[in-house]
Amino acid sequence: QVVFALNQTLLQQESLRAGSLQSPYTTEDLIKHYSCGDLSSIIFNSDTSQVPNFINATLPAHELIIAQEIDSYFRQELIYKRNERMGRRVKDLLEEYPDKSFFFAFGAGHFMGNNTVIDVLRREGYEVEHTPAGHAI
Repeated sequence: QVVFALNQTLLQQESLRAGSLQSPYTTEDLIKHYSCGDLSSIIFNSDTSQVPNFINATLPAHELIIAQEIDSYFRQELIYKRNERMGRRVKDLLEEYPDKSFFFAFGAGHFMGNNTVIDVLRREGYEVEHTPAGHAI
């Protein structure tokens, strides 16, 4: 699986450099949508928006199975479990110190796709609001 993932990543990077593959969104798109609090945008709705996409219809059946296994592993381990841990840490601090004020900062990856840190906190009953750039907290 590791060799397959490395080969697919290299093939994708070579295709991007050659211009035969386009990224579905630019860094500027990510910054714009993140800054505007537009977390429901199409680029943020995909579970796999944070990890390489190895699933390709042109792969042979045995490689397609490997690609699906890797995709599932990445989604579970690198996205869902990570965001669950981060959300629990925030919740634990808020509960342990109810009279304190906190400021939490996360990278954009914690807000992309499904099962984000915000989703974890909302499931725990917290209300989470976006503060646009330039607005006082």
